[in-house]
Amino acid sequence: MFLLLLLLWIIFNGKVTLEILLFGIIICAWLYWFMCKHLGYRADHEIKILKNFHLYIKYFIILTLEIIKANLAVIRLVLSSKKEFEPSLVKFKTDLKSDLGKVILANSITLTPGTFTIQLEDDEYLIHELDKSFGKDLGESIFAKQIRELEAKQ
Repeated sequence: MFLLLLLLWIIFNGKVTLEILLFGIIICAWLYWFMCKHLGYRADHEIKILKNFHLYIKYFIILTLEIIKANLAVIRLVLSSKKEFEPSLVKFKTDLKSDLGKVILANSITLTPGTFTIQLEDDEYLIHELDKSFGKDLGESIFAKQIRELEAKQ
């Protein structure tokens, strides 16, 4: 986190001089200490994230590919000769354990065109889909599988 803060400091300053670098090191060290002391941040959490960084990259790639596929599906639906869409609401439950995992799943569904999350309450999602074909097996989607894998490593 310290290195990320320092990198942001350098980027926001726009140039690197000895004074800017030394001042940035002091400010970032103080900010990192403050985060650890008063905000409950722990360095061991950083180590876990770095060990599982490949899983986060994998999830980002999968999310990007799913967004592209959903875009193509919406384009195909809009440009098809079939003018009747069949929008619907889908409810499903998930077995994800962490609140963060549930929110990531809800946001991933919303980011893919043609679907968006209306409600997330406990383990139950309410999803609006542009067409009935978009909401197949959302509870067992590739997003949910990847989030389960990330939760298992935490």
